[in-house]
Amino acid sequence: MSEHYDAIIVGSGAGGGTLARHLAPSGKRILLLERGDWLPREPQNWDAGDVFVENRYISKDTWYDGEDKPFQPQVHYYVGGATKLYGAALYRMREEDFGDLRHHGGLSPAWPISYAEMEPYYCKAEQMYEVHGSRGEDPTEPPASAPYPHPAVSHEPRIAALSDAFAAAGLHPFHAPCGVMLNEANTPYSACVRCSSCDGFPCLVHAKSDAEVLGVRPALEHPNVTLLTNAEAVELRTDATGRQVTEVVVERSGGEGNGAAGNEGAGKSVRETFTADIVVVSCGAANTAKLLLRSVSDAHPKGLANGSDQVGRNYMFHNSQAVLAISKEPNPTVFQKTLGVNDYYFASDAWEYPMGNIQMVGKSVAPMYRGEKPLMTKLAPSFSLQDIAEHAVDFWLSTEDLPQAENRVTLDKDGNVRLAYKASNNTARDRLFEQLRSLLGHLGMHEHHLVPRWAYLENKIPVAGVAHQAGTCRFGSDPASSALDSDCKAHEVDNLYVVDTSFFPSISAVNPALTAMANALRVGDHLLGRL
Repeated sequence: MSEHYDAIIVGSGAGGGTLARHLAPSGKRILLLERGDWLPREPQNWDAGDVFVENRYISKDTWYDGEDKPFQPQVHYYVGGATKLYGAALYRMREEDFGDLRHHGGLSPAWPISYAEMEPYYCKAEQMYEVHGSRGEDPTEPPASAPYPHPAVSHEPRIAALSDAFAAAGLHPFHAPCGVMLNEANTPYSACVRCSSCDGFPCLVHAKSDAEVLGVRPALEHPNVTLLTNAEAVELRTDATGRQVTEVVVERSGGEGNGAAGNEGAGKSVRETFTADIVVVSCGAANTAKLLLRSVSDAHPKGLANGSDQVGRNYMFHNSQAVLAISKEPNPTVFQKTLGVNDYYFASDAWEYPMGNIQMVGKSVAPMYRGEKPLMTKLAPSFSLQDIAEHAVDFWLSTEDLPQAENRVTLDKDGNVRLAYKASNNTARDRLFEQLRSLLGHLGMHEHHLVPRWAYLENKIPVAGVAHQAGTCRFGSDPASSALDSDCKAHEVDNLYVVDTSFFPSISAVNPALTAMANALRVGDHLLGRL
């Protein structure tokens, strides 16, 4: 039996890493468990071929879809979790997203807390993650009690022209909120070098606002915080009543736990058991469900905290499209992810239902297109791959994915993740795509060339794109229809909390990371009261 801790946090990403930093100054003994290792700093961090084609930083996990077909999920098991390779688009959910919102595809349900309750924590999360932005540009922007801590990242000339073109078409483009450690007023002292290898890449110079750099590392400056890497929690055990987690069973390996960058399976695995007054799970929506579902006991025969049969259900991950348009003029932009458009986020003159968010993604480069025959077929013979790269303008279209009980994580007989999923709200997704395509002529683009940027996802199985996964352990006021209460504590277990995006009852149409960070701070304040 290992030492006892005041709190154990399972997972070090946007939820767990943020919570660890928030609890660290309390002096309480905190154990942070990460199933992966530190992501290696190496030249391959910024190599598009290694990252997008060879999948160097993607886990070798095999999951199964609803028809039991295997696929490789695009998950990253490292200190900092998924934030190590995210695009650092740190949006607040809209105020209306916290209430019932009617979509063409159905209802996006209300949260058990209001935007006003989350707002102070959004401010704190923006401070912690050094968010750049500009209030007052986005017409859907929710109320804020403080300005962004840093000025908006400036547009490069082609994106500035794109912004002007959107405005000329009657829309309201805005500077996208971005988490990078960039100082444009004093570039010799800027950690961020404004490179082209940010969105989807690890940051070699640690200038991206990820949960390792701004969560875990600051937490570890406190002697009361311990991090164990290569330590996967495999079971949570309770007392006989089932009301208290008494043991966290951990499988520790001797090698790194990711793909080509690591040495999966190296070293011998050993099992250890840890105890704590409070246990917080933050493994990502699918893996949090996996851990709870495999923690079966007499008191919890369907899995821990699953008396409602809600654990694993309502999996969401945005109905998103990565697309590229071909600019009539070359697009030499280096750091492209500075612009957003939310005019179609809610019902508008264009349509009576919400469509979603338009934003930029990192600038595509020729190595990402390697072997992309569908792309060549659509654009040949007019363009070579190099032509495409030089003229590409890359967009991310995000439509809200509505919760459906049958979209769920279960486990097969060997304990592997089985993810049954069918996309929802497809009409809204298609309308958003057509809305952008109808604007191409006004935006300086070739009007008939808006094509799926499959290279960005590389794996053609849509369910594998799990970067924005959410749901599976929703919070709510009714224990019959939710797994967690409004403090993200399990209804059925007195010392078990969940702080990753599993708690989301709906996902909105903006990136979920900032909401996970803000909620971790909110739950952290509650835990400080308990501890």
